[in-house]
Amino acid sequence: MKGVMRFGKKGKLSTRYVSPYQILKRIGKVAYELDLPNELAPVHPVFHVSLLKKCIGDLVSIIPLEGLGVDENLFYEEVPVEILDRQVKRLRNKEVASVKDLWRNHLVEGATWEAEADMKSRFPHLFPSTPNQT
Repeated sequence: MKGVMRFGKKGKLSTRYVSPYQILKRIGKVAYELDLPNELAPVHPVFHVSLLKKCIGDLVSIIPLEGLGVDENLFYEEVPVEILDRQVKRLRNKEVASVKDLWRNHLVEGATWEAEADMKSRFPHLFPSTPNQT
C-alpha cells in the first residue's frame, strides 16, 4: 500500500505495537496526538484510541537503548557437565557406543545422545581414566 510505513516484519509475525510514546494532547473524544521521534516523522502523529495500548511501566526499570550494543562475534559454547548413561548399538558389522550427556544450563530432559568416540576426543575430562591392568 502506498504511504504505509511498516515496522519490522511483514505479515503474521509483524509487531503489533511500536514502543511507548508520550501523549501530548487529546484531540476530540477518540483521538490522541503522540510525541513521536524524528525517525517516525513521515507518520502522522494523531492516532485513534483503538490503535493505542496503555503502557504501564516503572520508569526506573526502563533502560535506554542508545548506549547498548550487541557484539556480532558473541557466541555461547555448549559444555557437557556429566555423562548420565551409556549404550552400545549393534549394527550389521560393528558396534557403536553412545553416551547420554547432560549439558550446562540444561535440564535432564535436555540431555542428548552423542557418539562416545567424539565425546572422548572433545571432552576427555568426562571419562574416568582406568589404570592399565598388567
